[in-house]
Amino acid sequence: MANKVYVNFEVPDELVDKTYEAVEIARDTGEVRKGTNEVTKFIERGEAVLTVLAEDVNPPEILAHMPLLCEEKDVAYSYVPSRKELGAAAGIDAPSASIAIVDPGDGEQMLEDLKKKLEGLK
Repeated sequence: MANKVYVNFEVPDELVDKTYEAVEIARDTGEVRKGTNEVTKFIERGEAVLTVLAEDVNPPEILAHMPLLCEEKDVAYSYVPSRKELGAAAGIDAPSASIAIVDPGDGEQMLEDLKKKLEGLK
């Protein structure tokens, strides 16, 4: 696991792959928000269904508030190893430190299963 202060639990590779897939499905058929400020707003409003945080963010303080905010607002969250891959999954040509799935689109059932498995990791 990356040595990051905001990473509260380790996400197995199988769930990392499912997380990227959920982001891609939401990007194509639902709604995804990108960028830490935008994601923070959507968590605070209770509109985020799943928040995804990259582990390779530097400085880590950028995302330090996120897990706590997600817990406070009862928003599921997951970690992925790569900002670059997260950006690509969200459909942008730039690395992304965090994204929020606002509408899972066709991936709703998959997202529910993913959220249950993530809850079990905490």
